[in-house]
Amino acid sequence: MGSPLQPMHPQLAVSAAIFRDDKILVVRRARSPAEGFYSLPGGRVEFGETLHAALHREVDEETALKIEIVGLAGWREVLPETSGGGHYLIMSFAARWVSGEVVLNDELDDFKWLAPDALGDLKLTSGLPEVIEAARRLLRP
Repeated sequence: MGSPLQPMHPQLAVSAAIFRDDKILVVRRARSPAEGFYSLPGGRVEFGETLHAALHREVDEETALKIEIVGLAGWREVLPETSGGGHYLIMSFAARWVSGEVVLNDELDDFKWLAPDALGDLKLTSGLPEVIEAARRLLRP
């Protein structure tokens, strides 16, 4: 059973693989789920909100960046046993940076712009390199 605060049904979420000058933005989560892991900016879709509207809102809230969404790069499912209680379906989109500089909200405590093949020893959320590679393929001219 999940904790009393966890809904007992899957939560829909979105994330953005944001590219700027051939570098990908990764952010480190400051709280659970995935505390201490680098991931993509994003979060839950609110009732009645489109996926694209949710993505623009979440990216703005978490990083203050403006983006252009290019297309769906992939999805992953996070089950309760791997997330500490939550069940999430995360739709990950390829996006281009349009404007702004990163200003993190309190859900995040670090960010890096890195070449996609330079993620190195960072603690990454499950499936992140595959989503980044799929997004990079979508953005190639």
